[in-house]
Amino acid sequence: MPTFDPGHMKTVVEAALLVSPEPLPLSELKKLFDEEPSSDALRRVLEDLRRDWQGRGVELTHVASGWRFRTRPEIQKFIDRISPQKPPRYSRAVLETLAIIAYRQPCTRGDIEEIRGVVVSPGIIKALEARGWIDIVGHKEVPGRPELFATTRAFLDDLNLSSLDELPPLDDLGSLVETVHAAVAPDPVVEEEPRRVAA
Repeated sequence: MPTFDPGHMKTVVEAALLVSPEPLPLSELKKLFDEEPSSDALRRVLEDLRRDWQGRGVELTHVASGWRFRTRPEIQKFIDRISPQKPPRYSRAVLETLAIIAYRQPCTRGDIEEIRGVVVSPGIIKALEARGWIDIVGHKEVPGRPELFATTRAFLDDLNLSSLDELPPLDDLGSLVETVHAAVAPDPVVEEEPRRVAA
């Protein structure tokens, strides 16, 4: 078994996480070393790093895709003064559709329409797919085999969550999504179809 210097490991892992534009899972962090450390050893280093950064403007967090540094939410407003990032704005229709998929997944367009009581515009689904928040995960075994939609790891990453179990109460999802600062330009507001679904 290789012997690792925890201090050296921490320095290397810290540097990798600070320069990475994406979250890094344990499998990627292991590649930093000639002889791969155990997952337990890496987790100890990561928890040590997390403690080191407590109380600072940046924090180490664990999300669905791995580990990453991020600006603390209460500090972001100051960073926005020199590097403004406008949070994406979504219509009520988009947020309602996202909420149904997040809390009822996997579900079909028909399931969404039944819950919302309106026809789902193709633009709504396309906006959520383009943002990387939903994906097609299969087809329902009924006539027509409609597509089944579910949320992605990117959705959890953007909301700084590591699993679906950490989703907030349904009423809080919209406000959480609205506060997400994306590195991409805001998507256009997508209008829903006005006609009602037949009863």
